[in-house]
Amino acid sequence: MKFEDLGLSKKVLAAVEASGYTEPTPIQAQAIPHVMERRDVMGIAQTGTGKTASFTLPMLSLLEKGRARARMPRTLILEPTRELAAQVEENINRYSQNHKLTVALLIGGVSFEDQFRKLDRGADILIATPGRLLDCFERGKLLMNGVETLVIDEADRMLDMGFIPDIERICKMVPFTRQTLFFSATMAPEIKKLSQQFLQNPVQISVSPDSSASDTITQYAVASDIEDWAKRSVLRDLINKAENLKNAIIFCNRKLDVASLFRSLDKHGFSCGALHGDMDQRSRTTMLHNFRENNIQILVASDVAARGLDIPDVSHIFNFDVPVNAEDYVHRIGRTGRAGRKGTAYMIVTPEDQKKFDPIEKLIGKEIPWQGDKVAWDAKARRKARKKPDNPKQASAERSEKKQTRKTADTSAKPQKKIHEPKGRKPAEESDHKDKSHAFGGEEFIPAFLR
Repeated sequence: MKFEDLGLSKKVLAAVEASGYTEPTPIQAQAIPHVMERRDVMGIAQTGTGKTASFTLPMLSLLEKGRARARMPRTLILEPTRELAAQVEENINRYSQNHKLTVALLIGGVSFEDQFRKLDRGADILIATPGRLLDCFERGKLLMNGVETLVIDEADRMLDMGFIPDIERICKMVPFTRQTLFFSATMAPEIKKLSQQFLQNPVQISVSPDSSASDTITQYAVASDIEDWAKRSVLRDLINKAENLKNAIIFCNRKLDVASLFRSLDKHGFSCGALHGDMDQRSRTTMLHNFRENNIQILVASDVAARGLDIPDVSHIFNFDVPVNAEDYVHRIGRTGRAGRKGTAYMIVTPEDQKKFDPIEKLIGKEIPWQGDKVAWDAKARRKARKKPDNPKQASAERSEKKQTRKTADTSAKPQKKIHEPKGRKPAEESDHKDKSHAFGGEEFIPAFLR
């Protein structure tokens, strides 16, 4: 099948041809005809299979008729992160080169004024994150009753990030007669339940098993001790010994770990950068640009970079931490092995990671091979990692001795209380020498004026 067989307009086909694509991917071949018929669609496909083009291409064809009005977008695309929203905007600009359509981007970290200016001129396509969209609506800068098509992209990520209440509000703001397109890389039972609220008699499309990883990715698990310094040593060894490493993304579970690992790799002479949610939008955009342009070889990132980012030629993925959610593993390694290319993914596993590791193998439906020895599972490894004395009795005696020493030191350090004698009375040692039979206690104690 070719793109010409999918019912797309001539302008869109010319843009697709100029981009170098000739045959649609499975998700595109199945989804585009139904979108052109204005049916609701629920699509499931692993990352890197062209989900974005499966809704942008038919959307552009449908938008050739009609025109936008001020503050009333015709199409609304919801994305969970700023990076994904900016990436979708890039794809639409590429495929709409033969159209005269206005595209507006509503994301955080950017001035409101520039975004409002585009909305006032009228936007055919509005790409937004849920929070910024609701903010603009509450300010009276946006009218939603002109939306003809609503796209909810990366639905499972929306669920993870807590955006579902916002999505429910937005769905009530747009017309009931809208067309809704619901796309995700994974489709957990919770997501299927949510789709029933948003979609009307949808066409269900699944081009791969739920939550599967691409066959083009070679996966390995690598055992490590539990300490961070041990994991960093294992990681450096993997990077140095990796075959055909062109560039790599290293994923951490926490933002603090992203920063500390970046400093460690930079100290050891690696060409690297960092990307996490606390960075401002300009810094994040610059970092992604430098990575895409190969100005840096290694990108240390939190899961903000795991979902849908289009960095087409990443050769290696390193999971510094085992993901807390098994679905995140699929998204992380999905940054490599895209568009038919080969990729390699490593995951560093410590003895206490069994509760996170087992669900990943269950989700992807196969065992992950170990490079080197398999880790010895131990849920209490972190406690045991603390240094223990060889002779507990001796250690107890030493602690008691130290405690007694500190107590003695504290007592000796206390200032002695000064004994105050009553006024008019001489010190005790002086009165002991007095003669008790003498009226004054002795000749030497007689006052001078009586002598």
